[in-house]
Amino acid sequence: MNWEKEASRIIRAEVVRRGITYRELAQRLQELKVMETERSIASKLSRGSFSFVFGLQCCRALGIKTLEVRMPAESESDGPSSDAEHE
Repeated sequence: MNWEKEASRIIRAEVVRRGITYRELAQRLQELKVMETERSIASKLSRGSFSFVFGLQCCRALGIKTLEVRMPAESESDGPSSDAEHE
């Protein structure tokens, strides 16, 4: 599984769902004292390499109160699917 792509997809989908631009997202983040620019947001979401904290900050800026993340099914090549093996 490409974790970076999946993380980026989740945030981008929420941006599109709410019909806002990266510029608007940057403004909303700045209101939360998170100093990001339109360009820095676009770069992070393009690479998919951003912290969980940034993801949460985006969720707050987007007005997301709850977020249900459905994980794609694992293929056999992704490894074991039993939670017991990860404890």
